[in-house]
Amino acid sequence: MANDDLRFLPAADLASAVARRKVSPVEALQAVLDAIEKTKKLNAWVTVDADAALKAARAAERAAMRRGARLGPLHGVPFGVKDLIITKGVRTTFGTPLYRDNVPTEDAPAVARMKAAGGIMIGKTNTPTFGWVGVTDNLLFGLTRNPWNPARTPGGSSGGAGAALAAGMAPLHIGTDGGGSIRKPSAFTGTFGLKASYGRVPVYPASAAWSLSHVGPMTRTVKDAALMLNVIAGPDERDPYWLPAERVDYVKALKGTLKGVRVAYSDTLGLAPAVDPEVRDATAKAAHVFREFGCRVEEANPSWASPWEPWRTIFLGGIAARLAPYLERKKEIDAGLLAIVEESLAWPPAKYVQAWLDRLAWCARAMAFFERYDLLLTPTTATPPFRHGILYPTEIAGVKVDREASSIFTYPFNVTGQPAASVPCGFTKDGLPIGLQIVGRRFDDATVLRASAAFETARPWIARRPALS
Repeated sequence: MANDDLRFLPAADLASAVARRKVSPVEALQAVLDAIEKTKKLNAWVTVDADAALKAARAAERAAMRRGARLGPLHGVPFGVKDLIITKGVRTTFGTPLYRDNVPTEDAPAVARMKAAGGIMIGKTNTPTFGWVGVTDNLLFGLTRNPWNPARTPGGSSGGAGAALAAGMAPLHIGTDGGGSIRKPSAFTGTFGLKASYGRVPVYPASAAWSLSHVGPMTRTVKDAALMLNVIAGPDERDPYWLPAERVDYVKALKGTLKGVRVAYSDTLGLAPAVDPEVRDATAKAAHVFREFGCRVEEANPSWASPWEPWRTIFLGGIAARLAPYLERKKEIDAGLLAIVEESLAWPPAKYVQAWLDRLAWCARAMAFFERYDLLLTPTTATPPFRHGILYPTEIAGVKVDREASSIFTYPFNVTGQPAASVPCGFTKDGLPIGLQIVGRRFDDATVLRASAAFETARPWIARRPALS
């Protein structure tokens, strides 16, 4: 198999080919390493541990050749890890010079489980400092570029993973999402991302964004995400918010019917001040596809008040607390982030208590909405990928907007902890990807995946590749 075909092979197909001795784990890894070298200008990776990965791939190859050997579900499959997630013996910087030499002595639960399932860890992908913003840039490694157009951002904060996926640099990536950080890069890079229900995938150590941050799969196909979720989901006592293990095989759950499923579609959530016309058109057409599955689809714009203030208080306050001990090293903190840290540290304690109460009240309204619907469809982002040099668009469709507008469809479901995915649903006239967000009831990850798989089958996207790959 040619290198270009091999590096774009879905993880499920690759694992099957390795098990049948049709593809060597070393061959698969080398194809990805060659791709990383070929596309260095994207700056998707910040640490590549090629020697350790090759050693693991050779061990996987020997195991695959032994008759009767029991191979894990990801045997020989390369994967990447966002640089906010700790990795044993491999530098984890959290996207900041403050941690440039930090080498953890243990793996995060998701990383350990991927390795135990036979996955081959390549290294770490780029992120803004502690995932604080929806673009991928930091003072230590610089910005990551979008493979569909290097003048555009791949989004953030898991932008390194999104860019790597789109450009064929490993089929599986572990991302994090505190306000859209898996879903926005997935939308901007034409890939699939799932923010599973809060607690489904254990988080350890605790995130700087604490109760808002989720760990989840970023892949090119829905089946690969389901396969990955089978591996990384489940309790871990180090995370006090873990969910009990579901007796669900997420891969098998992809095949169920959607007939009769109640689906709401909203192109504003009742909150967005403006949406790019091409995004609105593509997602409306995508929502119409769900009628083909036998779903009952209705347009519904909830009359919700914005949860921006409680989300912002909890999210940014957590990052400020993490950075507070380093304020004497201001030159090593991004200017935009430093201003937020200083603002947050001046807030009274009662502000955090009020934010928590406001969050609970908002969640109750969202849960009431989902008593009427099983799924909610929205644009993942209000715009296509935007140009480098800004943290967020200040104008959408002629309307002046603030930072909230760029995350308006994603962060509310970090507030609620619901499962939400982004699936590719089209391209702009300039060839930039557009994402459709699929949100499910709390804990109903299987239905979100099943709906995503049905849409993928009806409107397949994997054959289209960016020029810069």
